[in-house]
Amino acid sequence: MSGRLYNTVIDCPDPRALADFYAEVLGKRVVCDDDDWVAIADDSDAPGVAFQKAPDLREPRWPDPERPQQFHFDVLVDDVDASEQRVLALGATRLPGEGDDFRVFADPAGHPFCLVWNA
Repeated sequence: MSGRLYNTVIDCPDPRALADFYAEVLGKRVVCDDDDWVAIADDSDAPGVAFQKAPDLREPRWPDPERPQQFHFDVLVDDVDASEQRVLALGATRLPGEGDDFRVFADPAGHPFCLVWNA
């Protein structure tokens, strides 16, 4: 069998809010918007990221092993300082942890993601 990636799906309490956040961070647009499901992509035929309503979701608390990260995006940026200011303005929270080429944040629903750059 040979399949194609359609969507990566993320559970969250407010699909539209998290889709809007990642659409801005990743430079995508909303291609599907239902009450409990919102997807972003470059176009409606491209693989994308979907956000599914999960009202009782226990958000991750990285790096707490009792509440693991579940998934994370690595977002490649050219200017990490400017990108950090942008994601914070969009509602992200800085988390502990960084390396020579990454910084860790939480999206508005608590999922970790990293801004990465070529150091």
